[in-house]
Amino acid sequence: MKFFLVILAVVSRTFAEDEWIPKTMAELNVIRQECLKEFPLSEEYIQKINNFEYTDEEPARKILLCTVKKLGVFCEREGYNADRVAKQFKMDLDEAEALAIVEGCLDKNLEGSSADVWAYRGHQCVVASKIGDRVKALLS
Repeated sequence: MKFFLVILAVVSRTFAEDEWIPKTMAELNVIRQECLKEFPLSEEYIQKINNFEYTDEEPARKILLCTVKKLGVFCEREGYNADRVAKQFKMDLDEAEALAIVEGCLDKNLEGSSADVWAYRGHQCVVASKIGDRVKALLS
């Protein structure tokens, strides 16, 4: 019985991963608004986030964590899902190149950081890459 449950869990997880599709800009905006309702920010923070600037301060990290969880690209136990991040934010890059960039930014959180700090760390790395350059160009 235990073996059956383990197999079922693995199959369910694999199936669920195949179902995930990148979010549209409209969906991203809805998610962002939902997170802003859950974690209200000052106008100053909102302006920074609108420019894709997340500061290493708890309010901004909480919004980021909320957003990446609702996007389905981050899990508090496992961290970022590199495939999903690459698909969501590859922009005009080849998906393999985007995946290599994202994988280079991931860590196993060996230091035991809180989920918001862990998510922020990965985000900052991706933002500092070609992917971040393209996202910023799109938003400007």
